Amino acid sequence: MSYLTAFPELLASAATDLSNIGSALIDANTTAAAPITTMVPAAADEISAAITALFANHAWTYQMLSRQANVFHAQFVEALSAASASYAATEAANASPLEAVVQDLLGVINAPTNALLGRPLIGDGATGTATNPNGGAGGLLFGNGGDGYSQPASSTAPGGAGGAAGLIGNGGRGGTGGAGAAGGAGGQGGFWLGNGGAGGAGGPASPTVGLNGVNGGAGGAGGAAGLWGAGGAGGHGGSAGPYSQTLPLGQPLRLSDLALNGGDGGDGGRGGWLSGPGGAAGQGGTGSTGIATLAAPGPGPTSYAFPIKNNTAGTALITIGTASGSVAVTPTSATLAPGASVIATVALSTSSTGGSVIVKSPTVFGTAGNAGSAGASGWF
Repeated sequence: MSYLTAFPELLASAATDLSNIGSALIDANTTAAAPITTMVPAAADEISAAITALFANHAWTYQMLSRQANVFHAQFVEALSAASASYAATEAANASPLEAVVQDLLGVINAPTNALLGRPLIGDGATGTATNPNGGAGGLLFGNGGDGYSQPASSTAPGGAGGAAGLIGNGGRGGTGGAGAAGGAGGQGGFWLGNGGAGGAGGPASPTVGLNGVNGGAGGAGGAAGLWGAGGAGGHGGSAGPYSQTLPLGQPLRLSDLALNGGDGGDGGRGGWLSGPGGAAGQGGTGSTGIATLAAPGPGPTSYAFPIKNNTAGTALITIGTASGSVAVTPTSATLAPGASVIATVALSTSSTGGSVIVKSPTVFGTAGNAGSAGASGWF
Protein backbone atom coordinates (compact mmCIF):
# COMPACT_ATOMS: atom_id res chain seq x y z
CA MET A 1 0.00 0.00 0.00
CA SER A 2 1.28 3.45 -0.90
CA TYR A 3 1.23 6.39 1.48
CA LEU A 4 1.55 10.10 0.87
CA THR A 5 2.70 12.52 3.55
CA ALA A 6 2.03 16.21 2.99
CA PHE A 7 2.89 19.25 5.07
CA PRO A 8 0.44 22.06 4.24
CA GLU A 9 2.62 24.60 6.08
CA LEU A 10 5.59 23.85 3.81
CA LEU A 11 3.41 24.05 0.70
CA ALA A 12 2.06 27.43 1.81
CA SER A 13 5.60 28.67 2.51
CA ALA A 14 6.76 27.55 -0.94
CA ALA A 15 3.81 29.33 -2.57
CA THR A 16 4.74 32.52 -0.71
CA ASP A 17 8.37 32.31 -1.87
CA LEU A 18 7.31 31.70 -5.48
CA SER A 19 4.90 34.64 -5.32
CA ASN A 20 7.69 36.94 -4.14
CA ILE A 21 9.97 35.73 -6.96
CA GLY A 22 7.22 36.37 -9.52
CA SER A 23 6.65 39.90 -8.20
CA ALA A 24 10.37 40.69 -8.55
CA LEU A 25 10.45 39.40 -12.15
CA ILE A 26 7.36 41.40 -13.11
CA ASP A 27 8.88 44.58 -11.65
CA ALA A 28 12.12 44.01 -13.60
CA ASN A 29 10.34 43.38 -16.91
CA THR A 30 8.06 46.38 -16.42
CA THR A 31 11.05 48.65 -15.76
CA ALA A 32 12.82 47.41 -18.91
CA ALA A 33 9.77 47.54 -21.20
CA ALA A 34 9.82 51.21 -22.23
CA PRO A 35 13.59 51.55 -22.99
CA ILE A 36 13.74 48.43 -25.18
CA THR A 37 10.46 48.80 -27.09
CA THR A 38 10.30 52.56 -27.67
CA MET A 39 13.20 53.29 -30.00
CA VAL A 40 13.88 56.37 -32.12
CA PRO A 41 15.31 55.75 -35.63
CA ALA A 42 18.91 56.85 -36.06
CA ALA A 43 18.01 58.80 -39.18
CA ALA A 44 14.96 59.73 -41.25
CA ASP A 45 15.40 57.04 -43.91
CA GLU A 46 13.77 53.69 -44.66
CA ILE A 47 16.77 51.58 -43.58
CA SER A 48 16.99 53.22 -40.17
CA ALA A 49 13.23 52.87 -39.72
CA ALA A 50 13.37 49.18 -40.71
CA ILE A 51 16.24 48.45 -38.30
CA THR A 52 14.41 50.23 -35.51
CA ALA A 53 11.22 48.30 -36.25
CA LEU A 54 13.17 44.99 -36.25
CA PHE A 55 14.67 45.59 -32.81
CA ALA A 56 11.37 46.93 -31.46
CA ASN A 57 9.57 43.81 -32.70
CA HIS A 58 12.15 41.57 -31.01
CA ALA A 59 11.67 43.51 -27.77
CA TRP A 60 7.89 43.31 -28.09
CA THR A 61 8.11 39.53 -28.65
CA TYR A 62 10.20 39.18 -25.50
CA GLN A 63 7.70 41.23 -23.51
CA MET A 64 4.82 39.10 -24.84
CA LEU A 65 6.62 35.86 -23.90
CA SER A 66 7.49 37.21 -20.46
CA ARG A 67 3.83 38.09 -19.88
CA GLN A 68 2.80 34.57 -20.88
CA ALA A 69 5.42 33.20 -18.48
CA ASN A 70 4.05 35.45 -15.74
CA VAL A 71 0.55 34.10 -16.33
CA PHE A 72 1.83 30.51 -16.08
CA HIS A 73 3.78 31.40 -12.93
CA ALA A 74 0.71 32.95 -11.30
CA GLN A 75 -1.37 29.88 -12.20
CA PHE A 76 1.27 27.58 -10.71
CA VAL A 77 1.42 29.61 -7.49
CA GLU A 78 -2.37 29.58 -7.27
CA ALA A 79 -2.41 25.79 -7.82
CA LEU A 80 0.22 25.30 -5.12
CA SER A 81 -1.72 27.50 -2.70
CA ALA A 82 -4.91 25.60 -3.50
CA ALA A 83 -3.12 22.28 -2.90
CA SER A 84 -1.98 23.49 0.51
CA ALA A 85 -5.50 24.55 1.41
CA SER A 86 -6.91 21.26 0.09
CA TYR A 87 -4.56 19.14 2.22
CA ALA A 88 -5.30 21.27 5.27
CA ALA A 89 -9.05 20.92 4.68
CA THR A 90 -8.71 17.14 4.25
CA GLU A 91 -6.80 16.87 7.51
CA ALA A 92 -9.51 18.83 9.26
CA ALA A 93 -12.26 16.68 7.73
CA ASN A 94 -10.54 13.46 8.82
CA ALA A 95 -9.70 14.69 12.31
CA SER A 96 -12.72 13.10 14.00
CA PRO A 97 -14.59 9.90 13.03
CA LEU A 98 -17.46 11.01 15.23
CA GLU A 99 -18.15 14.15 13.21
CA ALA A 100 -21.85 13.43 12.74
CA VAL A 101 -22.34 12.92 16.47
CA VAL A 102 -20.35 16.05 17.24
CA GLN A 103 -22.46 18.11 14.83
CA ASP A 104 -25.66 17.00 16.53
CA LEU A 105 -24.19 17.93 19.92
CA LEU A 106 -23.04 21.31 18.60
CA GLY A 107 -26.53 22.01 17.32
CA VAL A 108 -27.81 21.83 20.89
CA ILE A 109 -24.93 23.93 22.26
CA ASN A 110 -25.20 26.60 19.56
CA ALA A 111 -28.98 27.02 19.65
CA PRO A 112 -29.03 29.82 22.30
CA THR A 113 -26.30 31.98 20.69
CA ASN A 114 -27.74 31.44 17.22
CA ALA A 115 -31.12 32.64 18.46
CA LEU A 116 -29.72 35.66 20.34
CA LEU A 117 -26.75 36.73 18.20
CA GLY A 118 -27.22 34.91 14.89
CA ARG A 119 -23.82 33.29 15.40
CA PRO A 120 -22.82 29.88 16.79
CA LEU A 121 -20.79 29.40 19.93
CA ILE A 122 -18.70 26.62 18.39
CA GLY A 123 -18.43 25.79 14.71
CA ASP A 124 -17.33 27.05 11.32
CA GLY A 125 -19.04 29.86 9.46
CA ALA A 126 -21.05 29.19 6.32
CA THR A 127 -19.38 29.38 2.92
CA GLY A 128 -20.52 32.29 0.76
CA THR A 129 -23.03 31.73 -2.03
CA ALA A 130 -24.08 33.59 -5.16
CA THR A 131 -26.93 35.20 -3.19
CA ASN A 132 -24.86 35.91 -0.06
CA PRO A 133 -21.24 36.04 -1.26
CA ASN A 134 -19.56 36.87 2.05
CA GLY A 135 -18.49 33.98 4.26
CA GLY A 136 -20.18 33.60 7.62
CA ALA A 137 -18.45 34.30 10.93
CA GLY A 138 -17.03 31.39 12.90
CA GLY A 139 -18.10 30.41 16.40
CA LEU A 140 -17.63 32.90 19.21
CA LEU A 141 -15.34 30.48 21.05
CA PHE A 142 -14.07 28.07 18.41
CA GLY A 143 -14.50 27.95 14.66
CA ASN A 144 -13.13 29.11 11.34
CA GLY A 145 -14.71 31.83 9.25
CA GLY A 146 -16.48 30.71 6.08
CA ASP A 147 -14.82 31.19 2.70
CA GLY A 148 -16.09 33.95 0.44
CA TYR A 149 -17.89 33.11 -2.80
CA SER A 150 -15.79 33.00 -5.98
CA GLN A 151 -17.57 34.66 -8.88
CA PRO A 152 -17.83 32.87 -12.26
CA ALA A 153 -16.03 34.26 -15.31
CA SER A 154 -19.35 35.52 -16.72
CA SER A 155 -19.84 37.84 -13.73
CA THR A 156 -18.36 41.27 -13.07
CA ALA A 157 -19.09 41.24 -9.32
CA PRO A 158 -16.31 41.26 -6.72
CA GLY A 159 -15.45 38.13 -4.79
CA GLY A 160 -17.03 37.56 -1.41
CA ALA A 161 -15.11 38.42 1.75
CA GLY A 162 -13.98 35.64 4.06
CA GLY A 163 -15.73 35.37 7.40
CA ALA A 164 -13.99 36.28 10.65
CA ALA A 165 -13.15 33.78 13.36
CA GLY A 166 -14.14 34.24 17.00
CA LEU A 167 -11.76 33.63 19.88
CA ILE A 168 -9.87 30.72 18.30
CA GLY A 169 -9.94 29.86 14.61
CA ASN A 170 -8.76 30.86 11.17
CA GLY A 171 -10.33 33.53 9.00
CA GLY A 172 -12.07 32.45 5.80
CA ARG A 173 -10.48 32.85 2.38
CA GLY A 174 -11.67 35.66 0.14
CA GLY A 175 -13.40 34.65 -3.08
CA THR A 176 -12.08 35.26 -6.59
CA GLY A 177 -13.53 38.29 -8.35
CA GLY A 178 -15.48 38.14 -11.59
CA ALA A 179 -14.13 39.51 -14.87
CA GLY A 180 -12.03 42.57 -14.03
CA ALA A 181 -13.43 42.70 -10.48
CA ALA A 182 -11.59 42.73 -7.17
CA GLY A 183 -11.06 39.64 -5.07
CA GLY A 184 -12.62 39.43 -1.63
CA ALA A 185 -10.68 40.26 1.51
CA GLY A 186 -9.61 37.43 3.78
CA GLY A 187 -11.34 37.08 7.13
CA GLN A 188 -9.70 38.06 10.40
CA GLY A 189 -8.15 35.27 12.46
CA GLY A 190 -9.22 34.42 15.99
CA PHE A 191 -8.75 37.15 18.57
CA TRP A 192 -6.63 34.84 20.72
CA LEU A 193 -5.26 32.30 18.26
CA GLY A 194 -5.65 31.79 14.53
CA ASN A 195 -4.42 32.77 11.09
CA GLY A 196 -5.94 35.43 8.88
CA GLY A 197 -7.63 34.23 5.70
CA ALA A 198 -5.94 34.68 2.33
CA GLY A 199 -7.32 37.39 0.06
CA GLY A 200 -9.09 36.31 -3.10
CA ALA A 201 -7.48 36.75 -6.51
CA GLY A 202 -8.64 39.59 -8.71
CA GLY A 203 -10.72 38.48 -11.65
CA PRO A 204 -8.92 38.12 -14.98
CA ALA A 205 -10.55 39.69 -17.98
CA SER A 206 -12.96 37.47 -19.88
CA PRO A 207 -13.74 37.79 -23.61
CA THR A 208 -17.34 36.82 -22.83
CA VAL A 209 -17.87 39.98 -20.76
CA GLY A 210 -18.10 43.15 -22.81
CA LEU A 211 -16.68 43.85 -26.25
CA ASN A 212 -13.61 45.81 -25.25
CA GLY A 213 -10.67 44.54 -23.26
CA VAL A 214 -10.88 44.68 -19.50
CA ASN A 215 -8.31 45.67 -16.90
CA GLY A 216 -7.52 42.94 -14.39
CA GLY A 217 -9.16 43.13 -10.97
CA ALA A 218 -7.22 43.88 -7.79
CA GLY A 219 -6.41 41.08 -5.37
CA GLY A 220 -8.12 41.09 -1.99
CA ALA A 221 -6.21 41.95 1.18
CA GLY A 222 -5.18 39.12 3.47
CA GLY A 223 -6.92 38.91 6.82
CA ALA A 224 -5.11 39.98 9.98
CA ALA A 225 -4.33 37.56 12.79
CA GLY A 226 -5.24 38.18 16.44
CA LEU A 227 -2.71 37.83 19.25
CA TRP A 228 -1.09 34.67 17.87
CA GLY A 229 -1.11 33.56 14.25
CA ALA A 230 0.01 34.30 10.71
CA GLY A 231 -1.51 36.99 8.55
CA GLY A 232 -3.29 35.92 5.40
CA ALA A 233 -1.59 36.26 2.02
CA GLY A 234 -2.80 39.00 -0.29
CA GLY A 235 -4.66 37.90 -3.40
CA HIS A 236 -2.97 38.08 -6.80
CA GLY A 237 -4.13 40.74 -9.22
CA GLY A 238 -6.08 39.63 -12.29
CA SER A 239 -4.49 39.69 -15.73
CA ALA A 240 -5.71 42.13 -18.36
CA GLY A 241 -7.74 40.76 -21.24
CA PRO A 242 -7.50 41.32 -24.99
CA TYR A 243 -9.38 43.95 -26.94
CA SER A 244 -11.99 42.11 -28.98
CA GLN A 245 -14.58 43.59 -31.36
CA THR A 246 -16.66 42.70 -34.40
CA LEU A 247 -16.51 44.70 -37.62
CA PRO A 248 -17.85 47.20 -38.46
CA LEU A 249 -16.60 49.10 -35.41
CA GLY A 250 -18.63 52.30 -35.68
CA GLN A 251 -15.75 54.21 -34.11
CA PRO A 252 -11.97 54.45 -34.55
CA LEU A 253 -9.75 51.79 -33.05
CA ARG A 254 -7.72 53.80 -30.55
CA LEU A 255 -4.31 52.45 -29.64
CA SER A 256 -4.79 53.43 -26.01
CA ASP A 257 -7.61 50.85 -25.87
CA LEU A 258 -4.97 48.15 -26.36
CA ALA A 259 -2.99 49.25 -23.28
CA LEU A 260 -4.89 47.40 -20.56
CA ASN A 261 -3.40 47.05 -17.12
CA GLY A 262 -3.15 44.12 -14.77
CA GLY A 263 -4.77 44.38 -11.36
CA ASP A 264 -2.76 45.26 -8.27
CA GLY A 265 -1.94 42.52 -5.80
CA GLY A 266 -3.53 42.63 -2.37
CA ASP A 267 -1.64 43.47 0.81
CA GLY A 268 -0.73 40.68 3.17
CA GLY A 269 -2.49 40.58 6.51
CA ARG A 270 -0.80 41.62 9.74
CA GLY A 271 0.65 38.80 11.82
CA GLY A 272 -0.40 38.21 15.41
CA TRP A 273 0.20 41.15 17.73
CA LEU A 274 2.33 39.00 20.01
CA SER A 275 3.72 36.44 17.59
CA GLY A 276 3.19 35.48 13.98
CA PRO A 277 4.54 36.25 10.50
CA GLY A 278 2.82 38.76 8.28
CA GLY A 279 1.06 37.54 5.16
CA ALA A 280 2.82 37.51 1.80
CA ALA A 281 2.06 40.26 -0.67
CA GLY A 282 -0.13 39.47 -3.66
CA GLN A 283 1.49 39.48 -7.08
CA GLY A 284 0.34 42.06 -9.60
CA GLY A 285 -1.51 40.82 -12.68
CA THR A 286 0.04 40.91 -16.14
CA GLY A 287 -0.79 43.70 -18.56
CA SER A 288 -2.02 43.36 -22.14
CA THR A 289 0.35 42.82 -25.06
CA GLY A 290 -1.04 45.53 -27.35
CA ILE A 291 -3.17 43.26 -29.52
CA ALA A 292 -6.69 43.72 -30.88
CA THR A 293 -8.67 40.84 -32.39
CA LEU A 294 -11.38 41.95 -34.84
CA ALA A 295 -13.95 39.50 -36.18
CA ALA A 296 -14.87 40.02 -39.84
CA PRO A 297 -18.30 38.41 -40.44
CA GLY A 298 -19.06 36.76 -43.77
CA PRO A 299 -20.17 35.65 -46.18
CA GLY A 300 -18.08 37.23 -48.92
CA PRO A 301 -17.60 39.07 -51.05
CA THR A 302 -17.71 42.05 -48.70
CA SER A 303 -15.34 44.56 -47.19
CA TYR A 304 -14.93 46.68 -44.08
CA ALA A 305 -13.00 49.89 -43.49
CA PHE A 306 -12.10 51.33 -40.12
CA PRO A 307 -9.70 54.03 -38.88
CA ILE A 308 -6.85 53.27 -36.49
CA LYS A 309 -5.88 56.30 -34.43
CA ASN A 310 -2.74 56.82 -32.41
CA ASN A 311 -4.03 58.69 -29.38
CA THR A 312 -0.91 57.93 -27.34
CA ALA A 313 1.91 60.36 -26.57
CA GLY A 314 4.56 58.67 -28.73
CA THR A 315 5.07 57.48 -32.30
CA ALA A 316 3.56 54.01 -32.74
CA LEU A 317 4.35 51.21 -35.17
CA ILE A 318 1.36 49.00 -36.02
CA THR A 319 1.02 45.79 -38.01
CA ILE A 320 -2.21 44.36 -39.41
CA GLY A 321 -2.58 40.71 -40.35
CA THR A 322 -5.13 37.94 -40.69
CA ALA A 323 -5.66 35.25 -38.08
CA SER A 324 -8.20 33.08 -39.92
CA GLY A 325 -10.42 32.92 -43.00
CA SER A 326 -9.98 34.11 -46.59
CA VAL A 327 -9.35 37.71 -45.62
CA ALA A 328 -7.08 40.36 -47.17
CA VAL A 329 -6.00 43.53 -45.34
CA THR A 330 -4.41 46.79 -46.44
CA PRO A 331 -2.13 48.27 -45.32
CA THR A 332 -0.18 45.57 -43.47
CA SER A 333 1.84 48.07 -41.43
CA ALA A 334 2.06 51.76 -40.66
CA THR A 335 3.97 54.20 -38.48
CA LEU A 336 1.69 56.75 -36.82
CA ALA A 337 2.76 59.99 -35.20
CA PRO A 338 0.80 61.12 -32.12
CA GLY A 339 -2.72 62.08 -33.21
CA ALA A 340 -2.35 60.53 -36.68
CA SER A 341 -4.73 57.96 -38.20
CA VAL A 342 -4.73 55.39 -40.97
CA ILE A 343 -7.69 53.74 -42.70
CA ALA A 344 -7.48 49.95 -42.71
CA THR A 345 -9.48 47.92 -45.26
CA VAL A 346 -10.54 44.30 -44.76
CA ALA A 347 -11.78 42.38 -47.82
CA LEU A 348 -13.46 38.95 -47.79
CA SER A 349 -13.26 36.81 -50.92
CA THR A 350 -16.29 35.27 -52.62
CA SER A 351 -15.70 31.90 -50.93
CA SER A 352 -15.04 33.37 -47.50
CA THR A 353 -17.45 32.61 -44.66
CA GLY A 354 -15.74 35.12 -42.38
CA GLY A 355 -12.46 35.49 -40.57
CA SER A 356 -10.56 37.55 -38.07
CA VAL A 357 -7.95 40.29 -38.18
CA ILE A 358 -5.14 40.98 -35.73
CA VAL A 359 -3.94 44.54 -35.08
CA LYS A 360 -0.89 44.83 -32.87
CA SER A 361 1.55 47.50 -31.82
CA PRO A 362 4.92 46.65 -30.23
CA THR A 363 5.05 50.13 -28.71
CA VAL A 364 1.65 49.97 -26.97
CA PHE A 365 1.05 47.58 -24.10
CA GLY A 366 -0.50 47.52 -20.69
CA THR A 367 1.45 47.64 -17.48
CA ALA A 368 1.60 44.94 -14.86
CA GLY A 369 -0.24 45.56 -11.63
CA ASN A 370 1.72 46.60 -8.58
CA ALA A 371 2.54 43.98 -6.00
CA GLY A 372 0.90 44.44 -2.64
CA SER A 373 2.77 45.04 0.61
CA ALA A 374 3.70 42.18 2.90
CA GLY A 375 1.95 42.17 6.25
CA ALA A 376 3.78 43.23 9.39
CA SER A 377 4.99 40.49 11.73
CA GLY A 378 4.27 40.24 15.45
CA TRP A 379 6.51 41.52 18.21
CA PHE A 380 8.12 38.15 18.86
